[in-house]
Amino acid sequence: MKRAEFLARVRTAAEAGRAYRVEVDHNIPETAGYVGAGDDLSAALAAEIAAVGGKSILVDDRDAACAALEQLLQQYEPREAFCWQHPLLEELGVANILAAKGIARLAHEQLVALSPQEQRERILAADIGITSATFAIAETGSLVMISQPGRERLASLLPPVHVAIVERAQILPDLFDLFGKLREAGYDNLPSNLAFITGPSKTGDIELTLTTGVHGPGLWHVIVIR
Repeated sequence: MKRAEFLARVRTAAEAGRAYRVEVDHNIPETAGYVGAGDDLSAALAAEIAAVGGKSILVDDRDAACAALEQLLQQYEPREAFCWQHPLLEELGVANILAAKGIARLAHEQLVALSPQEQRERILAADIGITSATFAIAETGSLVMISQPGRERLASLLPPVHVAIVERAQILPDLFDLFGKLREAGYDNLPSNLAFITGPSKTGDIELTLTTGVHGPGLWHVIVIR
């Protein structure tokens, strides 16, 4: 096909497409598309996490959250845990829980003392990742993760098991609520590393067969504190 003929076809197709152009109505109310998640955001988040293939554990208080974490550690028997340094995890005493069970704890304070090669080896050797989240979205069962030193993205990505612990103050009803919260937190623009985790890792690339755990953790537990 000659160049002129090809370009003529493109022009014809473009002109035909203009007949179906969608005009934007700029008078759309701000609440359009807003879903929310009902009155009990903790229960809604837990239900959506289960719906997307995760394992949610809904507990009433922090003591129950610690008990739930201990049960998961007993179930998986990890040798080393890659942990966030996060106020909620510190208040729960996660470091003490791991020490009491003889589980090595890998966190930012240990990583900075290692060479890049040693960091890589230790991170790859971790059996479980323990994090909190920046926010959680009840509508979709998603965790919003902003990475920074001490809250490494790899803790939720590389270990075969990921356990996240969130409490009611971190849960937002709808995705629309997130961007206002980010602005309140001082992010006038989106952070350079903002990730949404919705369920365990999945792919359908191999013969269109859904496979779990190929590009990240195959087991995803979220402890939700009311």
